[in-house]
Amino acid sequence: MRRTSSFRAAYDAALGRWPGPVDSVDLPTPYGVTRVNRCGPAGAPPLVLLPGGGATSTVWGACVAAGAARAHQVHAVDLVGDPGLSVPASDRAIRSVGDLVGWLDSVLDGLGPHGPVTLAGHSYGAWIAAHYAALRPARLGRLVLLDPTQVFAGLRPGYVLRAVPMLARPTPDRIRSFLAWETRGAVLDPAWLRLQEESAGFPAVRPVTGPRPDLAGLVHPSGAGPRVDVLFAGLARCHDSGRAARAAREVLPGARVDVLPGVAHHALPLTAAEEIVRRLAR
Repeated sequence: MRRTSSFRAAYDAALGRWPGPVDSVDLPTPYGVTRVNRCGPAGAPPLVLLPGGGATSTVWGACVAAGAARAHQVHAVDLVGDPGLSVPASDRAIRSVGDLVGWLDSVLDGLGPHGPVTLAGHSYGAWIAAHYAALRPARLGRLVLLDPTQVFAGLRPGYVLRAVPMLARPTPDRIRSFLAWETRGAVLDPAWLRLQEESAGFPAVRPVTGPRPDLAGLVHPSGAGPRVDVLFAGLARCHDSGRAARAAREVLPGARVDVLPGVAHHALPLTAAEEIVRRLAR
C-alpha cells in the first residue's frame, strides 16, 4: 500500500508530539503487518487503544500526554487497511467481523500482555472492540467504548449525507471542512489535523461493516467477564448521544455509562483526554 512521503512526514510529526519515548513495533498477523505505537512502563497493565476510522493511532497522543501511560503500558494500534503504517496482506483481506476478531487475536498474541487487557476504542474502533469483547470476553479485563458508533444506535441521516462526499472523494479541504462542522469548530491538534488532510491520498479500503455486536453475553449475574465503561460525546452529530446512552444502559445494566457534555464525536480523544484518563484510572 503506497504512502506518500508527505503522509509519512505528517504521521511522524503527529507521533513526535507524544511525550516521552515511544516504541514502534510491527506485528505480523495473517491479515498483514500491524503497526503498534507503545509507551509506558514495561510490565504495567496493558491498555490497547483502537482509533476511529481514518484517525490513526496518533490520535491517542493527547491521552498519553494526560497520563494514560503512567499506570498502563499503552499499545496504540493502526487499523489494517486504514490510513497509518499497518500494511494489509496481499492475499488475505479483512472482510468480516470474524476476520477482525482473528486479526485482533493475533495482535494481542504478538503483544504478549502482562495480565488482563483493557481494550478501549473510539468510534469505529469501539465497534471493533465491542465485537471482540462479545466473542472473546475471557481475554479482557475491561472494555472501554468511547462514543461508539453502530453499537447502541444508528447513524443520523444528516451526518451520513454530510460525510459521503468526503468519503467518496476525499480532499484536504473536504476533510478539514467536515471535521470543523462535526466538531463545531473545536481547536484540534494541528499536527493530527495535518495528518488527516494527508490521508486524502491514502488508498481507499472498504471498512468492514455489519450488525451491531451482541453484548448480552457480557452481562453476568456473578460479575464475571470484563468490566465495561461507555462514554458518549454530548455534542456528537453522528447519533443522538442521550438516546444511545439509554440503549447502552438497557443492554449493559452493570456498565458505567455517561454522556460528556460539550465535546463532539471526532474531537473526543483530542479534547477530552483528561476526562478519558480519569475514567481509565478508576
